[in-house]
Amino acid sequence: MVAQPSPHTLRGAETNFYADAAEQQFDITMFGQAVHVVATPVQYTWNYGDGTVFGPQASMGGPLPQDRWGEKTRTSHVYTTTGDFQVVLTTSFQGTYSVNSGPPLPIPGQGQFSAPPQTVSVWRSITRNYADDCNQNPQGQGCPGAIPVP
Repeated sequence: MVAQPSPHTLRGAETNFYADAAEQQFDITMFGQAVHVVATPVQYTWNYGDGTVFGPQASMGGPLPQDRWGEKTRTSHVYTTTGDFQVVLTTSFQGTYSVNSGPPLPIPGQGQFSAPPQTVSVWRSITRNYADDCNQNPQGQGCPGAIPVP
């Protein structure tokens, strides 16, 4: 699971989440037989840690270039409060198996696996506009050494 931006994001802004999941293959020996297992991710459920759950759904999401962070995506989330939140992604896999290089056979049902929780810290930001610059008014608000506005 990946968050953008991470590990810090802003209250009220879109935080993009996406899965980094891929098909997995395993070769094992059971009862003297060669067994090949293929597990394919098919659904994703996001628990954003603030009481919001999204899914299960088919989109794993995807990365955004840094200059586009804050855009709404299929898997993004907006936090309405500040704090630390434990985000958990649960991925559902469907599988097939074959024995001794035989045809692939479906594995009934799905397996669900949760990624370790990832902490996202949601901060607030304050924006102020000033008419002066620090060269014209070194004691102006926002300048080094100036008295901060409460």
